[in-house]
Amino acid sequence: MPKNNFQRMIALAEEVFDSKKDSNQLDINPEVMERLLRIHPATISEHDDGNGPVAWMILIPTTANLRDEFLAQKISEKELFEKTPLDTPYEALYLCSAMVLEEYRRKGIAQNLVTKAIESIRKDHPINSLFVWAFSKDGDAAAEALAQQISLPLLKRPK
Repeated sequence: MPKNNFQRMIALAEEVFDSKKDSNQLDINPEVMERLLRIHPATISEHDDGNGPVAWMILIPTTANLRDEFLAQKISEKELFEKTPLDTPYEALYLCSAMVLEEYRRKGIAQNLVTKAIESIRKDHPINSLFVWAFSKDGDAAAEALAQQISLPLLKRPK
Protein backbone atom coordinates (compact mmCIF):
# COMPACT_ATOMS: atom_id res chain seq x y z
CA MET A 1 0.00 0.00 0.00
CA PRO A 2 1.55 3.35 -1.01
CA LYS A 3 2.29 5.86 1.72
CA ASN A 4 0.50 9.19 1.77
CA ASN A 5 2.46 12.45 1.53
CA PHE A 6 2.49 12.97 5.29
CA GLN A 7 3.96 9.50 5.92
CA ARG A 8 6.51 10.06 3.17
CA MET A 9 7.56 13.41 4.68
CA ILE A 10 8.04 11.78 8.11
CA ALA A 11 10.14 9.02 6.51
CA LEU A 12 12.20 11.60 4.62
CA ALA A 13 12.87 13.56 7.81
CA GLU A 14 14.06 10.43 9.59
CA GLU A 15 16.22 9.42 6.62
CA VAL A 16 17.91 12.82 6.32
CA PHE A 17 18.21 13.88 9.96
CA ASP A 18 17.77 10.69 12.01
CA SER A 19 17.05 12.99 14.97
CA LYS A 20 15.65 10.16 17.11
CA LYS A 21 19.21 8.80 17.41
CA ASP A 22 20.95 12.16 17.89
CA SER A 23 20.05 13.95 21.11
CA ASN A 24 21.85 17.11 19.90
CA GLN A 25 19.30 17.64 17.13
CA LEU A 26 15.90 19.16 17.64
CA ASP A 27 13.23 16.46 17.52
CA ILE A 28 10.13 18.12 16.08
CA ASN A 29 7.10 17.17 18.15
CA PRO A 30 3.87 18.98 19.10
CA GLU A 31 5.48 20.78 22.07
CA VAL A 32 8.38 22.00 19.93
CA MET A 33 5.97 23.12 17.22
CA GLU A 34 3.90 25.05 19.75
CA ARG A 35 6.97 26.87 21.07
CA LEU A 36 8.21 27.60 17.54
CA LEU A 37 4.90 29.28 16.77
CA ARG A 38 5.22 31.33 19.98
CA ILE A 39 8.69 32.48 18.85
CA HIS A 40 7.12 33.62 15.58
CA PRO A 41 4.11 32.37 13.56
CA ALA A 42 6.25 32.08 10.40
CA THR A 43 8.73 29.59 11.88
CA ILE A 44 6.87 26.60 10.41
CA SER A 45 5.50 26.37 6.87
CA GLU A 46 4.36 23.63 4.56
CA HIS A 47 3.21 23.29 0.97
CA ASP A 48 0.25 20.96 0.42
CA ASP A 49 -0.57 19.73 -3.07
CA GLY A 50 -4.10 18.76 -2.02
CA ASN A 51 -2.96 15.28 -0.98
CA GLY A 52 -0.94 16.34 2.03
CA PRO A 53 2.38 18.10 2.54
CA VAL A 54 5.04 17.87 -0.15
CA ALA A 55 7.41 20.38 1.51
CA TRP A 56 8.15 21.45 5.07
CA MET A 57 10.29 24.27 6.38
CA ILE A 58 11.40 25.27 9.88
CA LEU A 59 13.24 28.48 10.79
CA ILE A 60 14.39 29.49 14.27
CA PRO A 61 14.86 33.22 14.89
CA THR A 62 17.34 33.70 17.73
CA THR A 63 19.90 36.05 19.23
CA ALA A 64 23.34 36.76 17.79
CA ASN A 65 24.98 35.37 20.95
CA LEU A 66 23.17 32.04 20.65
CA ARG A 67 23.98 31.93 16.92
CA ASP A 68 27.67 32.38 17.71
CA GLU A 69 27.63 29.69 20.42
CA PHE A 70 25.93 27.26 18.03
CA LEU A 71 28.34 27.98 15.17
CA ALA A 72 31.30 27.50 17.55
CA GLN A 73 29.80 24.13 18.54
CA LYS A 74 29.43 25.22 22.17
CA ILE A 75 25.70 24.41 22.15
CA SER A 76 23.64 21.88 20.24
CA GLU A 77 20.73 22.52 17.91
CA LYS A 78 18.40 21.43 20.69
CA GLU A 79 20.05 23.86 23.13
CA LEU A 80 19.86 26.66 20.56
CA PHE A 81 16.10 26.15 20.42
CA GLU A 82 15.65 25.73 24.18
CA LYS A 83 17.77 28.78 25.05
CA THR A 84 16.15 31.10 22.50
CA PRO A 85 14.18 33.56 24.62
CA LEU A 86 10.60 34.50 23.84
CA ASP A 87 9.47 38.08 23.22
CA THR A 88 12.85 39.58 22.41
CA PRO A 89 14.34 41.08 19.25
CA TYR A 90 16.06 38.41 17.14
CA GLU A 91 19.09 39.27 14.99
CA ALA A 92 19.83 35.83 13.52
CA LEU A 93 17.84 33.24 11.66
CA TYR A 94 18.63 29.52 11.76
CA LEU A 95 17.51 27.54 8.74
CA CYS A 96 16.69 24.43 10.73
CA SER A 97 15.21 22.32 7.93
CA ALA A 98 13.69 22.45 4.52
CA MET A 99 12.50 19.21 2.98
CA VAL A 100 10.73 18.45 -0.27
CA LEU A 101 9.48 15.14 -1.62
CA GLU A 102 11.70 14.02 -4.49
CA GLU A 103 9.23 14.49 -7.35
CA TYR A 104 8.56 18.10 -6.22
CA ARG A 105 12.21 19.18 -5.97
CA ARG A 106 13.77 21.89 -8.14
CA LYS A 107 10.44 23.64 -8.64
CA GLY A 108 11.07 26.51 -6.21
CA ILE A 109 8.60 25.25 -3.58
CA ALA A 110 11.02 25.27 -0.63
CA GLN A 111 12.60 28.55 -1.72
CA ASN A 112 9.16 30.19 -1.87
CA LEU A 113 8.20 28.84 1.57
CA VAL A 114 11.43 29.99 3.16
CA THR A 115 11.49 33.37 1.43
CA LYS A 116 7.93 34.21 2.53
CA ALA A 117 8.68 33.10 6.08
CA ILE A 118 11.86 35.18 6.24
CA GLU A 119 10.05 38.25 4.89
CA SER A 120 7.43 37.85 7.60
CA ILE A 121 10.01 37.43 10.38
CA ARG A 122 12.08 40.38 9.12
CA LYS A 123 9.03 42.65 9.44
CA ASP A 124 9.11 41.99 13.19
CA HIS A 125 12.82 41.48 13.93
CA PRO A 126 16.16 43.07 12.93
CA ILE A 127 17.52 39.90 11.29
CA ASN A 128 21.07 40.46 10.02
CA SER A 129 22.30 36.92 9.30
CA LEU A 130 21.20 33.47 8.21
CA PHE A 131 22.95 30.38 9.53
CA VAL A 132 22.80 26.66 8.79
CA TRP A 133 24.07 23.24 9.74
CA ALA A 134 23.81 21.59 6.35
CA PHE A 135 23.32 17.83 6.19
CA SER A 136 23.70 17.46 2.43
CA LYS A 137 25.31 19.09 -0.60
CA ASP A 138 21.83 19.97 -1.89
CA GLY A 139 20.96 21.59 1.44
CA ASP A 140 24.19 23.56 1.42
CA ALA A 141 23.60 24.76 -2.15
CA ALA A 142 20.00 25.72 -1.37
CA ALA A 143 21.11 27.73 1.68
CA GLU A 144 23.72 29.55 -0.42
CA ALA A 145 21.15 30.45 -3.08
CA LEU A 146 18.64 31.57 -0.46
CA ALA A 147 21.15 33.80 1.34
CA GLN A 148 22.05 35.45 -1.95
CA GLN A 149 18.38 35.97 -2.84
CA ILE A 150 17.47 37.58 0.48
CA SER A 151 20.75 39.53 0.79
CA LEU A 152 21.84 38.11 4.12
CA PRO A 153 25.27 36.73 4.98
CA LEU A 154 25.25 32.94 5.38
CA LEU A 155 27.18 31.45 8.28
CA LYS A 156 27.77 27.70 8.52
CA ARG A 157 28.31 25.33 11.39
CA PRO A 158 31.09 22.86 10.63
CA LYS A 159 29.89 19.31 9.98
